[in-house]
Amino acid sequence: MKFVRARVLTALVAAASLALTACGGGDDKDSGSGTKTELKLYNDKGAWGPYFEEVGKLSQEQIGIGMKPVGYTDEPTYSAFIKASFRTNNKPDLFTWSTGGRLEEIVESGQVAETTDLWKEAVAAGDLSKELESTYTYNGKQYCVPLNISYWVMFYNKKVFDDNGVKPPTTWAELMASADTLKGKGIKPFYHTSVLFSFVWFQQLLIGTDPELYNKLATGEAKYTDPGVVAVMERWKQMIDGGYFSDPGSKEDPAVQLKTGKTAMGIFGTWFNTSMTQQGMKPGQDYGMFVIPTVTPGSGKNTVAFESGPLCSLAKAPDTASSTKYMKWWVQQPAQEKWANSRGDVSANPKVTIPDPGLATIAKAAGDGEYSLANRYFEAAPAPVLTAALDAFGAFMVDTGSYMKQLQNIQKAADEYWKGR
Repeated sequence: MKFVRARVLTALVAAASLALTACGGGDDKDSGSGTKTELKLYNDKGAWGPYFEEVGKLSQEQIGIGMKPVGYTDEPTYSAFIKASFRTNNKPDLFTWSTGGRLEEIVESGQVAETTDLWKEAVAAGDLSKELESTYTYNGKQYCVPLNISYWVMFYNKKVFDDNGVKPPTTWAELMASADTLKGKGIKPFYHTSVLFSFVWFQQLLIGTDPELYNKLATGEAKYTDPGVVAVMERWKQMIDGGYFSDPGSKEDPAVQLKTGKTAMGIFGTWFNTSMTQQGMKPGQDYGMFVIPTVTPGSGKNTVAFESGPLCSLAKAPDTASSTKYMKWWVQQPAQEKWANSRGDVSANPKVTIPDPGLATIAKAAGDGEYSLANRYFEAAPAPVLTAALDAFGAFMVDTGSYMKQLQNIQKAADEYWKGR
């Protein structure tokens, strides 16, 4: 119940925030001809404000349209604000979201602008890949464009590894042996959180054990109470009970935990590179990253979770022409070089060169097919199932003995969603 109450409170806070924002709206710059010269980009990536601002300056120079970021740091509050804006006159020019079930939900509501023509142009120009197009396709049409792409890998503190004689593993057994060594020295091997990213270890353990089962959960062909899923939860329980994880309720920034050596490793998207560099850490020198080995020996390629976050415009945006023009520019090489390289991440534009050797190696290997790719759970799960799962995984971390109850709760939401579909 406490998770439900938290969501209700968040929604109320968001509603209040929306009301205040609406009262103070209308301050966007306008050329006087009805075409905006500055757009507001609402996002749930508040820490990325400086990088958005850099791109905004470049867009002002190149296409005559600036961009001002309006960043949130609490995802539920942000989601509530965006959905509330659908019903008011205070609408964002541009906004970030996530693909998969959550994007499908707002596309089906008729709120999101179609970008089919934009995608055709970008793919033909080599600015976007045909392979990525399916992630943004619903009923044969495209919506939004890629804000970013990321591969989910293990980040680690190099000094902690070196001081304790630990090396990046090539097998799951090596990973757990390294974790045992670190645990024996009083260092928490792995980062863990019960807030928003509570799905991460469920995702990793399942794609590392049975990626086909993982994909079937996303389509309703498998159940959360199936033996393979239960076995993953039991393995996760053993790891939590065994003391392998940091405090999931900690409010301390995970990048700080890795920098200080309180925690040795953490699973994140390659976008986490930005968080590490913001802490003054140097890639390849202070920290590194590696692809997580499969849990089941001899099961083939490593499976890497993949995400692509969208940049969207509303079907009834304040200035549709300006928003569309901005998104067309966004996917092109000049914009993407500034955006990806300033943050230290990979780009959705294949033309962009990645200067960070660690990122470049992972991106090239993924592009060359060395890894199997799985859609990140946050996007793969239908929206109502995701909501139930995030609460369930968070509750499981508090009481690991409740794993069957939590799986049943998720399956109840899945049964309701898939009923009649």
